[in-house]
Amino acid sequence: MAEEQKKPTMPEIDLSALDDIGGAQIDITETALDENPEIEAVHGELEDLRAERDEFKDRFMRALADAENSRKRSERDRREAEQYGGSKLARDMLPVFDNMSRALEAATTEQQSVSGALLEGVELTMRELLNVFKKHGIEPVVPEVGDKFDPQLHQAMFEAPLPQTKAGDIIQVSQVGFMLHDRLLRPAQVGVSSTPG
Repeated sequence: MAEEQKKPTMPEIDLSALDDIGGAQIDITETALDENPEIEAVHGELEDLRAERDEFKDRFMRALADAENSRKRSERDRREAEQYGGSKLARDMLPVFDNMSRALEAATTEQQSVSGALLEGVELTMRELLNVFKKHGIEPVVPEVGDKFDPQLHQAMFEAPLPQTKAGDIIQVSQVGFMLHDRLLRPAQVGVSSTPG
């Protein structure tokens, strides 16, 4: 059999003596580094780089916040354009509704019997116009006589004292108003009681 090879063993060293020597060496090295002008220049350059890094990080965070704000703003603008973009056209269509309403209200019983088909066509056209309005988020604001005046929805055309009413009650509806989603497209025009309480 082959002779077993013996591995060399390391002699044991007393490390306590090295700790004292190593500590002294470190103190000497740090003192030597602080006195070295090249090391001071490197430390200065390192501090400048850290300051520049912090400045770039701050700029990056601000740019990121600006980009996020722009994204939110453009999303909000897109939604508003989608919901309220047709408000000018809708406002221009309201007189068409008013004129058809007046035509139907002005028709007498005699005219209804003679021109019944024509009036029925006007009624159907008006219903279709209201359906198109509803499809696009336009809802009529139709106050009733006796309702309380609401300056957010109504426009007072006149004030008059009327017996058996309270101040601020609607006494006449002159024109229907309209809402476009949650915005007032046109206020309802009303007459308001000025009877003292």
